[in-house]
Amino acid sequence: MYRLPGLERWRGLLALLLLLLGLQQGLAAALIQAKARLAPLLIEAAWQQSLLDGGGPVRPWSWADTWPVGRLQVPDLAVDLLVLAGDSGNALAFGPGLAWGSPAPGSGGTVVIAAHRDTHFAFLAEIEPGDMLTLVLGDGSSRRYRAEHVRIVNADNETIPIVGDSDSLLLVTCYPFDALRAGGPLRYTVQAFPA
Repeated sequence: MYRLPGLERWRGLLALLLLLLGLQQGLAAALIQAKARLAPLLIEAAWQQSLLDGGGPVRPWSWADTWPVGRLQVPDLAVDLLVLAGDSGNALAFGPGLAWGSPAPGSGGTVVIAAHRDTHFAFLAEIEPGDMLTLVLGDGSSRRYRAEHVRIVNADNETIPIVGDSDSLLLVTCYPFDALRAGGPLRYTVQAFPA
């Protein structure tokens, strides 16, 4: 049987190339997993440092574009989430985010917090009017709220309702919770008022 000269060498190089490519892909996946496990620990440490510093911004890592600004708790549903500054996609990858333009927690007005429906705010599907929520502020104090209004809003043709100018909490996520594709116009909102 006739073989092309050097074919064995090319097969060896191709096998080596495929091995290196597989190794690179495996390392990239391991790095993503390491970041996913490390980020919450760094965010928690930043929150603890922020509490010690009186509520000032403490970035969880030097290049972070967000920092913890509060802690949202729903005891009946075993929910305890750090709230980050901003509601960009980068911030929401790590937790609920305080919407830009929203008043700071504890400063009065409607505090708007958003998160992804299939991760951090999946629990909103279980919230009912009358449920209690707690928002821990950067200075360590806390505010208790009672969920009162649950609405589904089509963001294409109506604005998300903010009821009143007084102290309240508005939680927002995409809807439906079990959608196969992200990015639809429906938003699930929970408005809560001081208890």
